[in-house]
Amino acid sequence: MTITSRTCPGCDAAEARRFGERNAHLILRCERCATLYTIDGIEHTYDAGYAGESEAPPFLARRFDDIVARFDSSRRNGRLLDIGFGAGDLLDAARRAGWTTAGVEVARAAVERARQSGTEAFHGTLQEARFEAASFDVVSAEEILEHVTDVRPLLVEIARVLRPGGLLWATTPHARGLSARVLGASWSVVNPPSHVQLFSIRGLRALLRRTGFGGVTIDAEGVNPHELLRRGHVTSRERLDSAYALNAFFEEDRGRRFVKRVVNRALSITRLGDSLKVFARRA
Repeated sequence: MTITSRTCPGCDAAEARRFGERNAHLILRCERCATLYTIDGIEHTYDAGYAGESEAPPFLARRFDDIVARFDSSRRNGRLLDIGFGAGDLLDAARRAGWTTAGVEVARAAVERARQSGTEAFHGTLQEARFEAASFDVVSAEEILEHVTDVRPLLVEIARVLRPGGLLWATTPHARGLSARVLGASWSVVNPPSHVQLFSIRGLRALLRRTGFGGVTIDAEGVNPHELLRRGHVTSRERLDSAYALNAFFEEDRGRRFVKRVVNRALSITRLGDSLKVFARRA
């Protein structure tokens, strides 16, 4: 058993065991909730060119339109905030659906592109942006929570800028998904210092409850057969390209989209999906 100065970022327990080592970083597995995290907590610093400028695959526009459609029941003042918006695909979908959009991003080029498209975009962190309290219906944080060592203050700030009953939508890799179970530290998503933690469902639910959220729903969806077949011997770029190709294949017709929904439902029921999809309400 290992006792560390960095407690579990999910449930805050101090007891953990060694999970493995990657990129010269020791990775621990929480004894209580099975969240994975680095012992040192040193996160990667992203430079001004980090956010993607490459053209997104065509199927992504429809995917984001579907995601944004699920936010309709939360619309009151019509304002949506996207944290770490990158290429801005979700913001584009939100504007198509009539939302007034805002965003924060570390890449200056992405901020300028978003401003030109009509988004209130801020360069820096959410805490630095100093948005008014209770000013948003929806806050989205896609693939953000795994990057931030001290993630609790970020979630507290998200709760502050959401109106009461407002929605947090987030995605993050799953520490107890099929790939993590089969591949262990060889899974390409186990990638410190870029990823300093991978949450379990139990750990993420505990964290959300401690930071002001209720009505939490967490689904576990998606798996990458290419990486499983390669036993984890893929780069992050290869993982992304194969995931895009697989999703594009399933989005080509209605029948395949139905199959994808059935598979994702089965993965979520068994809690074996590699990606956590979070819907949580500000208490």
